[in-house]
Amino acid sequence: MPMRQYSEDEAVDFLVIGTGAGGAPLIAGLAEGGFSVVGFDAGPWFRPLEEFASDEQEQNKLYWTDTRVVDGANPMVMGGKNSGKAVGGSTVHFAMVSLRFRPDWFKSRTTLGYGADWPLDWREMWDYYTKAEQALKISGPVVYPWGPKRPRYPYRAHELNSAAELLGRGAEAMGIRWTPTPLATVSAPRGDSPPCVYRGYCRFGCSTNAKQSALVAFVPRAVKAGAEIRDLAMVGRIEVDSSGRATGVHYIREGKWRFQRAHNVIVAGYAVETPRLLLASATDRYRDGLANSSGLVGKNLMTQSNQAVFGTMQQEVRWNKGPPSLSLTEHWNYDDRKDFSGGYCWMAQGPLPVEWVTVQTGSRGLWGQKLIDEMEKYNHQVGLKMVGEMLPDERNTVTLDDEVDQYGLRVARVTYSWGDNDKALIQHALSQMQTSLEAVSATDIFRQENDTNHLGGTARMGNDRRNSVVNADCRSWDIPNLWVCDGSVFPTVGGVNPSLTITAIAMRTVDRIKQMAKRGEL
Repeated sequence: MPMRQYSEDEAVDFLVIGTGAGGAPLIAGLAEGGFSVVGFDAGPWFRPLEEFASDEQEQNKLYWTDTRVVDGANPMVMGGKNSGKAVGGSTVHFAMVSLRFRPDWFKSRTTLGYGADWPLDWREMWDYYTKAEQALKISGPVVYPWGPKRPRYPYRAHELNSAAELLGRGAEAMGIRWTPTPLATVSAPRGDSPPCVYRGYCRFGCSTNAKQSALVAFVPRAVKAGAEIRDLAMVGRIEVDSSGRATGVHYIREGKWRFQRAHNVIVAGYAVETPRLLLASATDRYRDGLANSSGLVGKNLMTQSNQAVFGTMQQEVRWNKGPPSLSLTEHWNYDDRKDFSGGYCWMAQGPLPVEWVTVQTGSRGLWGQKLIDEMEKYNHQVGLKMVGEMLPDERNTVTLDDEVDQYGLRVARVTYSWGDNDKALIQHALSQMQTSLEAVSATDIFRQENDTNHLGGTARMGNDRRNSVVNADCRSWDIPNLWVCDGSVFPTVGGVNPSLTITAIAMRTVDRIKQMAKRGEL
């Protein structure tokens, strides 16, 4: 792809670290706004049509599998469910589920009594959700059954597979609503993207480009507008001068450390790599890391609970045919008069064979003939999986370990423990999902009780510099030309998949930067 290339001696207007759900919309939007922009990604720039295989193991190349130290009472499994190391970030392999936060989640402390308030108004976010859905050409139902009115999705919903229909039958038997899942994969042609062909490898890389990942939806726009995407470039440190302004980044590419000058630096590395970089860029002036006068960089790490209930149907289901989550039911099905805070949704599931083996060996402890017998039921399996809100806790952290990685950089130590509220929410969801499977006459039902997925927190946004890292515009309180824009700015993580919210915030940040530039406030 022809692309402008900037000299390292040329101070570009914006240097964006990360090209995923937060970084890519920023790079595209700022370049289209006339700014000079270079986007950095530590991973390679894949060509899906030529380089994505129908093989679960081969596609591990999309994940961030570099060394990380994990501990705490509930150590996280790092990898495919919470990271990406490729241009496009984790959106290259995400499940495409594109949901809006519930309005009162943006003021959960004030309205619901838990977590922390966001500095954003849900009505403004509602407009940016619409813009994000248009940019990604979300395929969804004509009318979404919950929440404030929203425009119709750009593309019609995908046809349901058998697993999705079973979720619907179970929900209706319980008297709760359900809907086809809004997905970032097109149901009709869009430019060079053909409609989804139900190949089923969505979470291992879409080889047809039907998936509207950041790689497909934003990176081409960014390059066309004059941005440079610098892949295989691991940023190890942000440089700050004596006046307290960022001047560029040190990065390693092809085995050599280099320096790129910039007038503004935006970190969009997600909830582990963002605080890792800020902490690793400590100076004599900023001894605790950059943007860390509040002491909150790396704190309040959150994940989302991802437990599941599985069963066996007498009829053939073939749950792996199509996108993995074609139907869902949301948190609006219950009120907030329950014994825990937060929300969740659950979705139909379609794990591929290798992933299904790991569930059988990990959650059920099956090996040998018992495992073989279970795998022979693969085409008859049915499952429901939750995405649940886990609450912020300063004891859940990302810090720097003494161990170093292949670049000579200190690796991230990820410390995580579930709270009592998290456990209560999980049990509530498991009970509901089990009831739904029982309602469709599934047999051999079992629970997968230990699983998490998406991340949030570690560089919280807020209205007060004493208890947040960045302001509502994702701008550092401490260093005016340093910004953070990804899932790490989430004060709470909500009970739906976070990628659409990250993209919406990035698109809002682009508009805010343009307005500040016009006023001479950059």
